Amino acid sequence: MSNFSIISSILDNDFYKFTMQNAVIKLFPSAKAKYEFINRGKHSFPKNFVQILKENLNKMAYLKLSNEERIYLEKYCPYLDSSYLDFLNKYQYNPKEVSIYQKGKNIKMNIEGLWSRTILWEVPLMAIISELYYKLTGSKRISDKKIIILTKEKLKKYKNLQVKIGEYGTRRRYSYQVHKLILEILMEEGSSFFMGSSNVHLSHIFSIKPIGTQGHEWIMFHAAKYGFNIADRIAMENWLNIYSGNLGIALSDTYTSSVFFKNFNKKLSDFFQGIRHDSGDPIFFVQEAIKHYKKFQINPIKKKIIFSDNLNPCKVAYISSFCKNKINPCFGIGTNFTNDVGVPSMNIVIKMVRAIPEKKWISVVKLSNVKEKSTGKKNMIFLAKKILHL
Repeated sequence: MSNFSIISSILDNDFYKFTMQNAVIKLFPSAKAKYEFINRGKHSFPKNFVQILKENLNKMAYLKLSNEERIYLEKYCPYLDSSYLDFLNKYQYNPKEVSIYQKGKNIKMNIEGLWSRTILWEVPLMAIISELYYKLTGSKRISDKKIIILTKEKLKKYKNLQVKIGEYGTRRRYSYQVHKLILEILMEEGSSFFMGSSNVHLSHIFSIKPIGTQGHEWIMFHAAKYGFNIADRIAMENWLNIYSGNLGIALSDTYTSSVFFKNFNKKLSDFFQGIRHDSGDPIFFVQEAIKHYKKFQINPIKKKIIFSDNLNPCKVAYISSFCKNKINPCFGIGTNFTNDVGVPSMNIVIKMVRAIPEKKWISVVKLSNVKEKSTGKKNMIFLAKKILHL
């Protein structure tokens, strides 16, 4: 067990971690961040889980960007400039940034340090926790053959719906092996409608462009630095300044979509190719987005909505039929691809909880469009809602 490494490449991570890391280095090089593991599903972890988790963590310190991986990034992600790739070349995980301990059947975990460094931990850590959990609890999955049949059935449905889909399933995958198998099937069966994977390492293996833009922590940090009211707007403006129109999908639900749309002014609505929906009623969101674009005389059919909230073929069919001839939907499918293997999928997250934008630690919160997805200290959530009149 102990000589087995779950994460074998520094690129086995979601693409948006690298795009955000690049932006952080350029704009907030001295900012610090603290993240916390949240066991939403109240999973019981077996004895000595943390010990084996730490062994995997310590091995990550030896990962380095290979020459071949750098060449891949230069070719497929031209907006990551050479100064950033030089940084990534020298980057190594530092396990001292992560503290973990086990209390009975629960685990506590914090990550703390420079934001530009600690930003890469979240996704691989979750993938490790997920894979180890199934290994150590002896969860038996369905066979590869069944996974192939099941995935092909889903892809047939997506093909019939004539929708564009991407794979977003790194963080809660059953295992690396299942994840890779899913991508093989997607590459074979979905070539006409498969947009790509958010996993950079697997995208490299299959020679495709990774997909993704930014995560909630980008906007949460801006709220700590500039205030809740204008966090969305400044976060988007900063993004535009770094990527000048590339990676132009804006995340819409850090402080609820209604607050986002107030910040999404004409200039930003023009420049960004679309928006990502990650919580709340998708149909209501589509209606609000269309109304918003029309207000600025922007034709919604020229814009995209990327849906990424707990999707499956049934949900995709429902959303895409509503969007037809109104706006362009795309679908980022996560756990339903990489962990639909006959065991319950894990409900775990790792979220930024505090940041130092200037001199002192400030609690950060995410409000989301649904209460269950909100994170942060209760008093800070209360304050944010008060300031935003929610």
